[in-house]
Amino acid sequence: MIACAQQVKTNNPLDIPLGDPYILYDKPSDQYYLYGTGGTENGFVVYTSKDLNAWAKHGVIYSSKQATAWGTKDFWAPEVYAYHGKYYLFYSAHWKDNPNNELENYRIGVAVSDKPTGPFEDMTGSPLFDPGYPIIDANVYFAEDGKRYLYYSRCCYKHPVQSEIAKWAKDKGMYNEIEESWVYGIELAADFSGVVGEPRLLLRPPVKKNDQQAEWESRSVTSGEVNRRWTEGSYLFKHNDLYYMMYSANHFAGENYAVGYATAKHPLGPFKKSAFNPILQKNTDKGGVVSGTGHNSVLITKNGERLCVYHGRTTKTGDQRLVFIDPLTITKDGQLQVKGPTVGTVGKSGPKKK
Repeated sequence: MIACAQQVKTNNPLDIPLGDPYILYDKPSDQYYLYGTGGTENGFVVYTSKDLNAWAKHGVIYSSKQATAWGTKDFWAPEVYAYHGKYYLFYSAHWKDNPNNELENYRIGVAVSDKPTGPFEDMTGSPLFDPGYPIIDANVYFAEDGKRYLYYSRCCYKHPVQSEIAKWAKDKGMYNEIEESWVYGIELAADFSGVVGEPRLLLRPPVKKNDQQAEWESRSVTSGEVNRRWTEGSYLFKHNDLYYMMYSANHFAGENYAVGYATAKHPLGPFKKSAFNPILQKNTDKGGVVSGTGHNSVLITKNGERLCVYHGRTTKTGDQRLVFIDPLTITKDGQLQVKGPTVGTVGKSGPKKK
């Protein structure tokens, strides 16, 4: 399936102040449900639409004010999956079990509901699993053989990594060390109660300066923005016999946030990054108004169109992250192309609150 740009019309950016957006098309209700970071304190909200253009806000669908809650703050990157008549919310949050008072004590949890509008209740009183380091940005892939895979990002926090880019920054007197986030994959238990086996490292920032990916994935460091490099916000899908993992690099709060992709023959890799990266990035350096484009998901519409859903900022709307939707196409030779970032009339299709 290849996206047809003429069928879906959206006014980018949508007047929806969420980061890390994810859209579920629910066949039983014939509606689209948009989730993301923000909208409420210590929880999540949802917006609904029939046409991806006019959106209605339905309010809070998950709140940490429940008996089985394990998170205390920083509720991020929700994704909702319909499975066996239920709806499962995967999300990141700061874990209350924090004896060492770590500044970033993030883990991933799962909540369940009978409806895509919630309310979602945590399945247990603890995170999905504890790898021994902070993790965020859950994404789930349902394989044809019945297995389920969880993808996540190890946080940069207390994870300094040696590389030629780190040495360059130290030699320049910019930073003593560079912390990195890495993307991992692991098999999920059939009932989402935990994981199976050990995590497998799938993506990380390049070690060598002459690596084809080094320039764009290191912009937050080389620009003097921050002493961190990211691979995060991963999203996996399959086309023909190839697995595509889209991911974001650079600082989520900065202008250099951008999207690339890698491919593999198996859901757990090994993955090879595309020579065409990044496929989505700021256009302010080319006369445009959009920056900070990233943490995308992919939506297949009810008409079979493939769309890239992501957040970004514009020079007119300021620092607030807003939702963008643009066509995502796949060429005959398997190359991913995002037809964006595009900008329409801001706020023209602003949400109506129910």
